[in-house]
Amino acid sequence: MSGGDITAILQGAIVTVMLSLVGILIGLPIGLGLALLRWARVPIASGVVTVYVSVLRATPLVTLLLLLFFALPNIGLPINPISAAILALVMNTSAFNCEVWRSALVNFPKDQYEAAQSVGMRGGQRFRRIVLPQIVRVSLPGLVNEMSLLIKVTPVLAVVGVVDITRAAVRIGAQTYEPLPPLLVAVALYAPIVFALVSLQRWIERRQIAAEFAA
Repeated sequence: MSGGDITAILQGAIVTVMLSLVGILIGLPIGLGLALLRWARVPIASGVVTVYVSVLRATPLVTLLLLLFFALPNIGLPINPISAAILALVMNTSAFNCEVWRSALVNFPKDQYEAAQSVGMRGGQRFRRIVLPQIVRVSLPGLVNEMSLLIKVTPVLAVVGVVDITRAAVRIGAQTYEPLPPLLVAVALYAPIVFALVSLQRWIERRQIAAEFAA
């Protein structure tokens, strides 16, 4: 492999990281918002969220991506491959994140919420100070697992022309007639990306534990 080939795969790695990061940063709060609507059983909205989550969890990411890329222009909403990729990633991960958040909310001790209410805390204060820190700790392993899965499925974005790590490696293999070396490089690049997520999870957990002891 030449230096140019390595550069091409690294550029694909940047695309993978950026798209995954955008999908995660947008999908996490949306998933939390959806979970809160279901947890609070907001009329109509709760039912809509249930359908949204059920449909998206049952729809393969590649199918969702192709649907967005080809269907939106037909209704007057032109979309480029990168935008379609981000939208598909956000929709997919928000649905799965919703279930992780909702599980933590459903299992949250009600007595703590009621105790905070009895001392005069408002709804927003109760959520920020009592509920959110605890559900983050409980949800963190599931959320990080979902983030890792999101990174691993990014190769499907190639169907609309997005050049990620795997797509770049496949292109180089087709040009050089030696597919193995670029694919090995691609595998080697995925490992530190996922390891960084796991390290971030452990760092957040340590910070939470330290904050609890300090309190």
